[in-house]
Amino acid sequence: MQARMKNPAMVLPDAMEGVQSLYKAMHKGGVPQQTLELVHLRASQINGCSACVYAGIASSKKAGETDERLFQLSAWREAPFYTDAERAALELTEAATRLADHADPVPDEIWQAAADHYTEQELAAIILMIATTNFFNRLNRTIQEPAGTSWA
Repeated sequence: MQARMKNPAMVLPDAMEGVQSLYKAMHKGGVPQQTLELVHLRASQINGCSACVYAGIASSKKAGETDERLFQLSAWREAPFYTDAERAALELTEAATRLADHADPVPDEIWQAAADHYTEQELAAIILMIATTNFFNRLNRTIQEPAGTSWA
């Protein structure tokens, strides 16, 4: 499998610089790295982005994530391996990724559950991770980026 073209964020000289600034900011937001990785991986699973799922597993493992938790992520509601804070972040991730599925895609209950566990700065980091992941999922799905691609 080969991508239709080079990743658009790499084609336009200033695009990747902006993306890197977003990542730098979200990683300073105070959210544990493992939580941000779970958020990224779950959004990528929902969107069916094999390149981001592949990269997300690798970066999650680098951040110390266990196989047990990674294998169960798609069934996180039924799995006992996640904290209440992680569950709130995952619920927010699913709602914000599936915006078109509901008239009120991020209802107050989902928002409040996340806000009960995270500060405004931490919520900002999580929301930026969700949005940036969805951005890259859409780029990769459009150009048919294969899993295992190195963006370095």
